[in-house]
Amino acid sequence: MVTEEEIERIRKSANIIDIISSYIPLTQKGKNYFGVCPFHEDHSPSMSVSEEKQIYKCFSCGAAGNVFTFVSEYENVKFLEAVKIVADKCGIPFSGVVSKEKPKKFTQEYEIMNLALKFYQNNLNSKEGLLAKEYLKKRALDESVIKEFDLGLALGGDVSLNKLLTSKKYSLDVLVRLGLVNQNNGYINDVFQRRVMFPIHDLEGNVVGFTGRIYEDTDQAKYINSKESDIFKKGQILFNYHRARSEIKRKKEVILVEGNMDAIRMYASGIKNVVALMGTSLTKDQVHILKSLRAKIILMFDNDSAGETATYQNGTILEEARLEFQVVRLSGPKDPDEYIVKKGIQALEENIRSPISFFDFKLKYFKKDKDLTKVDDLASYIKEIIGDLKNIPDDLTRELTLKKLSEEYQISLDLLKSELEKTDIKKVVEAPPKKLEKKRISKYDKACQNIIYFMMNDGKFVERFLKELGYFSEKKYRNLANEIIYYYEANKKIELSSFISFVSTKDYIVDDAMEIIRSSKVEDLQMDAFLEFVSVAKTEMTKREIQELKEKMARSMDANEELELAKKILDLKKGCVGNG
Repeated sequence: MVTEEEIERIRKSANIIDIISSYIPLTQKGKNYFGVCPFHEDHSPSMSVSEEKQIYKCFSCGAAGNVFTFVSEYENVKFLEAVKIVADKCGIPFSGVVSKEKPKKFTQEYEIMNLALKFYQNNLNSKEGLLAKEYLKKRALDESVIKEFDLGLALGGDVSLNKLLTSKKYSLDVLVRLGLVNQNNGYINDVFQRRVMFPIHDLEGNVVGFTGRIYEDTDQAKYINSKESDIFKKGQILFNYHRARSEIKRKKEVILVEGNMDAIRMYASGIKNVVALMGTSLTKDQVHILKSLRAKIILMFDNDSAGETATYQNGTILEEARLEFQVVRLSGPKDPDEYIVKKGIQALEENIRSPISFFDFKLKYFKKDKDLTKVDDLASYIKEIIGDLKNIPDDLTRELTLKKLSEEYQISLDLLKSELEKTDIKKVVEAPPKKLEKKRISKYDKACQNIIYFMMNDGKFVERFLKELGYFSEKKYRNLANEIIYYYEANKKIELSSFISFVSTKDYIVDDAMEIIRSSKVEDLQMDAFLEFVSVAKTEMTKREIQELKEKMARSMDANEELELAKKILDLKKGCVGNG
């Protein structure tokens, strides 16, 4: 366990300016530093970082916190892992052990997949695995790659995975659900037979499935994959993510390829910031994973018609998600795997260093299967480009594109502009922008949240709260107030940055606390303002108590109880400001 004292010692030793500036550029303006917020689509510096208070806040999206919460959000890790990262950056000893949580719900399923992995690895290292190793050698996959990627071999027949697993009393139904075993008309056999096995890991590095590839001459399908199961949803993972993540964070760039072998070859050749799709177009979950990396994306799909189409489809998905990305189109060999084998890693790296924009890719893609010497095809091409320009917010790019089309195809620039205007008008008519409804917050809730925010920042507000109000009727506010009071009484002082660390380990209140910090607009913490919020909260709480007593009185069948309740109501009304 890591103590609160150790967390606070690390926080005090780490200057928030140094840590945040290692992730994003900061510029000093007056007492504070400003940078482009990494937590939303930000084009101008809207994040303020206070060296004095050791906190940050974005004035646009509301992201806020201390050095640990910034690292936690940016790196997409849990609080204690963020503490370790900060400690490592500062060269400060950290006594805790941050380990990946083992999935609890499907413990048996993960055990089975790990046993399958070891079984396949043992097969590859046996005499029966010599032929498969010869195949891997021909594919330029040496022992280091085999070990790095846990490659194995499924044999089937007498060397059967299902016999091993059923002997260990695992349910046949579970083995079938995991896609390791087939059961047809009472006949049981391994799904994977006579195939080199490539394990598939989830985001945390747990084995969840396999890809099996033939290594002998046969008319069977070249590749077969595990079917989806409780632990394997191919739309929720990216191949090689668990290995590539740290390098992606370091380079702030992720290369997205089509196939497992592309990722393996690139990673083994030294390009370690690479992940692969799982045989489908990008899903919402995968887009969310890429967005959480906060890295530039490079699409590098196969050099064939299907790869070109996949680039367009997936690029459109990324464009709609407003992610920063570029495109690399290889020439010659079909895919990155083959490209490295035939042309070498340096040639591939040169391509990666010279990507094109998605719009430039589309200018070539829209020419596909068109004869631009024909009027109909040329008109169709021009309309596709103009239709796509509506997604480009940059006026200069629009203007230059139209001018280029005008000059290249001898078309009036005014006509092209007119067509673009029609497209923009049509877009507005067909899909008017939805107005975002702001969540309304009552005057009372606003007062309670501001009281808590004041208390998090300075002990004098904690003392005045105890004197003037003392409690909140709502559980979430009451829990927070109690923790603030406890922290203040234990430490004899309180400041926002240190309280954030304290509350971050308390799951039942951390979300409420951070929401209050994010939504607060108060900059000048004055006692007069605090007492005004206390007055609003006190008045509303009294009104609510009066209403509860009236309802209780209406239900009462006892004259003495009614008289007692009426007296309480009268006493409350005397002190209820603004009650008629």
